[in-house]
Amino acid sequence: MRRLRHIAFWAATALAIGNPSLAQSLDATVRIVWPYSPGGGGDALARMVADELRLGLKQPVIVENRGGADGRIGVRAVKTAAPDGTTLLMAPIAPMAIFQRVYNSLGYDPLVDFQPVSQLATFDFAVGIGTHVPATSLADYVAWVKADPARGTYAVPGAGTLPHFFAAQFGQSSALQLTHVAYKGTAEALVDLLGGHIPAVFTSTNQLVAMHKAGRVRILATSDTERSPFLPDVPTFLEAGSQIQGRGWFGMFAPAGTPADVVERLNRLIVAAIHRPDIRERILALGLQPTGTSVPEFAAIQRADSERWAPAVKASGFRAEQ
Repeated sequence: MRRLRHIAFWAATALAIGNPSLAQSLDATVRIVWPYSPGGGGDALARMVADELRLGLKQPVIVENRGGADGRIGVRAVKTAAPDGTTLLMAPIAPMAIFQRVYNSLGYDPLVDFQPVSQLATFDFAVGIGTHVPATSLADYVAWVKADPARGTYAVPGAGTLPHFFAAQFGQSSALQLTHVAYKGTAEALVDLLGGHIPAVFTSTNQLVAMHKAGRVRILATSDTERSPFLPDVPTFLEAGSQIQGRGWFGMFAPAGTPADVVERLNRLIVAAIHRPDIRERILALGLQPTGTSVPEFAAIQRADSERWAPAVKASGFRAEQ
């Protein structure tokens, strides 16, 4: 009898070692690192996903805010974490597909040091003009700026942000002499736009929707390949004649080397949650478009976007300080 128990013990041990997802303690806490301060849509999305994983994994799941250095501190912390599925990274596109084009040294390689799990949601960008600008279309705005290049200043929520890069690419593709003015966030930029101190702002679409619908700002175009579900009457840049496109996203990552079965289990739980109608509605309420991709799909998106944004970064002429 003792021998049978001994054999059973080692058989169970071998099974657990062979399946890392089973080897994890049922009491292990899963950390989702959000590499920014609390607050905002990204933080809310991270907590939403944490709640769903907590139910699916039947383990504690917490969100750890680890801000600093434009998100790079939190990303580096996940890079060095044990690849066992208990430490995850939820991050926007910039530190995981853009920053290698901006910083001379990141301290991590986003395409090598991390395992994509799933894209969670996307967002696009828009150009909004003040009501003092005599333009009702993107073509009108382009003609207005070309008539007097001094009108080509535009606000962005920060130098080196995706709206900055997208706007630089727009200027290049439209043969416009544009000059960016970097603000500390969209709110400050909108104050000057509404006050007539600056003619245009490039930012994420969800920052402009309410003011556009109220008639205080006029959105001329949005940046995705299809029209924004929040602004079905506003054309895309492609539809408006500017041959550029771009979107941002939020995604979940694990450290490189995390076992495939662990990654697949996490992916299944996340995708099932994202596709649930009530969760989709909550994500849409954040001004984001829910996706929930497979592991290979997200890996392909990350690599493609790393290449797609390279010309926009180059057009901006921006290089970050360490």
